[in-house]
Amino acid sequence: MAIQITDATLDEVLKTDKLVVIDFWAEWCGPCRMVSPIIEQLAEEYKDKVVIGKIDVDENNEATEKFGIRNIPTVLFIKNGQVVDKIIGAADKRFFVDKINALI
Repeated sequence: MAIQITDATLDEVLKTDKLVVIDFWAEWCGPCRMVSPIIEQLAEEYKDKVVIGKIDVDENNEATEKFGIRNIPTVLFIKNGQVVDKIIGAADKRFFVDKINALI
């Protein structure tokens, strides 16, 4: 299961040496509901290799502003605290898998 990340926990999550994948989403966002099951599947499949989490943009303004999130869903791929790739909008699972495999 993807971890729930908040403004208060973001810095701690980013301290890992693993790839971090963060889904910025909101309850009211239709495309977010399409991406959410994919994020959950990836969290299970990569649980030992990648940190995968979700940030609700309506409840976490600091994190949303820190990364300049303007559209959702936005999924960031972060290594060593730096954004190395991103996906904006809904995409199929294969697209996420390809990005993760290229970065781990």
